[in-house]
Amino acid sequence: MSFIAWMIVACEIGFWIVIGLGLFTRYVLRKKKLGLFFLALTPLIDLILLIITGLDLYRGATATMAHAIAAVYIGVSIGFGKSMIQWADERFRYYYTKEGPKPIKLSGRDHSFQYLKGWGRHVLSYFIGAGLLAVVIYLINDPSRTEALFNVLRIWTIALGVDLVITISYFIWPRKKTV
Repeated sequence: MSFIAWMIVACEIGFWIVIGLGLFTRYVLRKKKLGLFFLALTPLIDLILLIITGLDLYRGATATMAHAIAAVYIGVSIGFGKSMIQWADERFRYYYTKEGPKPIKLSGRDHSFQYLKGWGRHVLSYFIGAGLLAVVIYLINDPSRTEALFNVLRIWTIALGVDLVITISYFIWPRKKTV
């Protein structure tokens, strides 16, 4: 596995460690400001990955799938980061501290609209990640060194389309309420 692939794994682990520390500090230690500080560190992880990936390519590396996935990771982290933290916060607060309402599993139209908002986040993530990929492709200006970036961009475009079809399907066949 390449250095960049290891950095993606390290950043993902770091993302969840920082969130865990933030939630633990906020709810168990009851230090809300320190907990918020830890949660606010999550964009720093994206910045670290962006810098490491950019430096690797700047030094002349041929772009690999790992470089492309780094751009996808950054886009998804920005597009979904706040909602992922909110999701973890609600569950930690309820299941660990026994505070607040139990997280509900949405069904019907509520689930359809929630999924539509998620698709909107996917679109935002796509534009951020695809924008990063486009900038790198433009700056390198060598198709032989950026082929992997184009391939991941193609796959992600298809995935975004499939996600749209799934989103529409939830409006046609809404999710049934489970017991």
